[in-house]
Amino acid sequence: MESIEAQLKQYISENILFSDAYPFSDETSFLENGVVDSMNVMELVAYVEETYGVDVADSEIVPANFDSVRSLAGFLRNKGV
Repeated sequence: MESIEAQLKQYISENILFSDAYPFSDETSFLENGVVDSMNVMELVAYVEETYGVDVADSEIVPANFDSVRSLAGFLRNKGV
């Protein structure tokens, strides 16, 4: 099975960057580097809820959880994924 990081990079590449590959490191800040915008964050929230079966509270949609592949994967692991 693919790692959470690999799945997230594939989703972001295909659905947000419209690219074949994720060109950033796992630590690259989505917001500081223009990888995603606020609408893309909402797309990511919907994706993780649907794909991983977790509920994301509004209070959890913060940069600490949704600003890099690493932070998002950590957030999902903390949710029990």
